[in-house]
Amino acid sequence: MHRKYTVAPIPEVVAPGDTCRAVWTGRGNNADGPVATSDGGIMVAQNSDSRVMKLDKDNKVSFPYENTRTAGSVSVNKKNQVFVLERALPQDILQLAPKRQILADKYMGEPIDCAGGLLNDMTADSKGGVYFTKGGVHYASAKGEVTKYGTIGGNGIILSPDEKTLYVTGRLGGGARGGAAAAGPPAPGAAPAVGPGGPGGGGGLVAFDVQPDGSLINERQFSTCPCGDGSAVDAMGRIYSTGGGGVQVVDKDGKFLGEIPTPLGFISVAFSGRDKKTLYGIANNQQYDEIFTLQMIAQGYKGRPK
Repeated sequence: MHRKYTVAPIPEVVAPGDTCRAVWTGRGNNADGPVATSDGGIMVAQNSDSRVMKLDKDNKVSFPYENTRTAGSVSVNKKNQVFVLERALPQDILQLAPKRQILADKYMGEPIDCAGGLLNDMTADSKGGVYFTKGGVHYASAKGEVTKYGTIGGNGIILSPDEKTLYVTGRLGGGARGGAAAAGPPAPGAAPAVGPGGPGGGGGLVAFDVQPDGSLINERQFSTCPCGDGSAVDAMGRIYSTGGGGVQVVDKDGKFLGEIPTPLGFISVAFSGRDKKTLYGIANNQQYDEIFTLQMIAQGYKGRPK
């Protein structure tokens, strides 16, 4: 059942009264990790069916990639290299295009399965590498070498438009380091704290500085908004992350701008459509899936698919 919601204005982001429109429904765990396509549609990973589904700008469905072994997320970089996370054992990061080949399946000389947990979410960089979450934040270089960074477990993950900052959903256990103050969970019955990073009480965004070789430094609490899962960025560097009652919007300085309420809880988002001013959102409880679109004032970053 869709819940009632009212979209309030966020200046330069979304207009008041706009509504989400359902454009596709499915069964199973068959929509996750969306990324824009050049024709204004999106591609999503289908975990249950082990395919990558394409939904074009007219909502026509096709399956450009098959046999993806429990695909969990799709990412495409500036060079149009297409990657997918394969969650079936043995897990790996698979490059689908321009050549189908395994990018990485080892961590510290052992199968990547030994790192614990499932491959979760990813964002591909312009160097041919992939940042991903799997019980922590990792980077798989273009040579397939995997390195773990930071202290958080992480979930949703996205690069800034200039690829100099990596954002990961999560909350530093020891509080903020060099960023917005991180509030702990509120007392029972208390309202969430509100600070420069947004309402506290759960979730958040952690940022890392990306070095020229792809390594990460300066882990810090970037926002305390209730961000919990998939994220996207727009042309102005704002971050859109699912969690709370919809999509949380944070500017590039960590200031919480507001929440875009949604008819169902979203697990991930991506900009696409005409002029990249359509926000696609995915609702998925691993039994039923629904993909929505919302027209935006903000424009997604055009320099790469997501």
